[in-house]
This record gives sequence, structure tokens and C-alpha cells, in this order.
Amino acid sequence: MIDITMDMEQYDCPFIDTSDDYEVAYSAVHWDFDRAAETLETRLVVEGDDRNELEQGLRALRDHDNMRDCTLLSKRDNVAHIRTTIGQTEAMRAIRDHDGYITGPFYIEGGRELWHVGFDHEDVADDALSQLEWKNEFDVVSRENPDLPDLRNFVQNAGAAMALIEGCRDLSDVERETLEHAVKDGYFQSPRSATLGTLADEFGVSKPAVSKNLRRGQRKMIERVVEALELLD
Repeated sequence: MIDITMDMEQYDCPFIDTSDDYEVAYSAVHWDFDRAAETLETRLVVEGDDRNELEQGLRALRDHDNMRDCTLLSKRDNVAHIRTTIGQTEAMRAIRDHDGYITGPFYIEGGRELWHVGFDHEDVADDALSQLEWKNEFDVVSRENPDLPDLRNFVQNAGAAMALIEGCRDLSDVERETLEHAVKDGYFQSPRSATLGTLADEFGVSKPAVSKNLRRGQRKMIERVVEALELLD
């Protein structure tokens, strides 16, 4: 398996076009390619800089020439969950012509897409990249050839990785910012280069308040770390 991560700009992709024109970003939740119809169905989370940018981005997305269907599933403030169907892009065609496949979620912002694709053989991957260059702009961010033990470890330990990710999502904004500053300022070093007092001054709150936020954040993360350790193979 050849695993390639690319920073991609497709000229016929609705998501890339609208993220270039408006301050919106797309994160893929689910995707499915219909070989017969040559269409890609996706479920995405769309985040705008504000509500107005989100509304304008969604309106432009629905009106795009390569958009077959765009359904709003839910929306709250400047974030929306949508289901879309688009026609096959030139980049998708180049990948599929060489039996390539998507190996990870894609993220689109500022007219660029972080794309993870895989191929079974080195020479086929090279041919696909050559075809991609005809009608697309891209940079190869990474190119790896994981062996079987690496693939096995990746698949078996995916649950542990997700446990850690969920731990980060469990944190409130205040807890996350407090932990980030505590680590950056050296609160956890020995000897400490930061104290509860310096952190309290930085956030403009009392020392008990900083201590409370630290304890809550640490407890949430430690619980997830223990869960991840139990899931590790």
C-alpha cells in the first residue's frame, strides 16, 4: 500500500470553490462513491467564520455547477451538517482510473483540500500523480509505504486514538485553554516555571478558579488516557 497525503486544489470541486470565495471550512464525516452514476455522496460539517459567511457559503454551494444535491441536516450558529451529492471531479477520475482509494477524511479550507489517498503499487501511484498534474494543482505532503505490521497496528489501535480525541472534545474552552497555558508556561515542569498565581493573573481569575479548571481538565484527560491504554494492542 502506498499512502499519499496531498494538499490539493481541484478546479471543479464545489467545496474548494466555495471555501475560496467565502470563509467556510468543510470536514468530511462520511462519503460514498456511486460507480454507476459517477457521483460522490458526502456528509460534512461546515463551519463559517460567522453566521453570515456560513449562509453565503451554503448558498453558493447549492448553486455550484457540479452540485447535484445539497441537503441541510442541521444547523446551529455558524456550524451546519449537510448531505451532498456531487459529480465526479477530474481528480477523482484520475485516482479511480488507477484503482486508487480514499484512506482518510478530507478537510477543505481557503480553496485547498487535505486529501488522503492510497494505491496498491508504487508505479501505479506515480502514474496517477502524473495524470493529476494535467488539470489540478497539488503538493505531496507525505508519501509512505507502511508494511503489514504497521497497518495492523494502525487498525487495531484506532480505538485508542479515538478515545484520546474524544477526551480533547470533552474539554470545555476554559479547561482546554488553561491546560494549554499551564503546559506552555511550565506549570508541570520540575521545578515549575509557572504557578497557580501566575496562571490566575494571566486569565484574570482567582487561584482557586484556575486550580478548579486544571483539575477538571486533568481528570477528563486522564480518564481518556486510561481508556486508551486499555484499548492499546
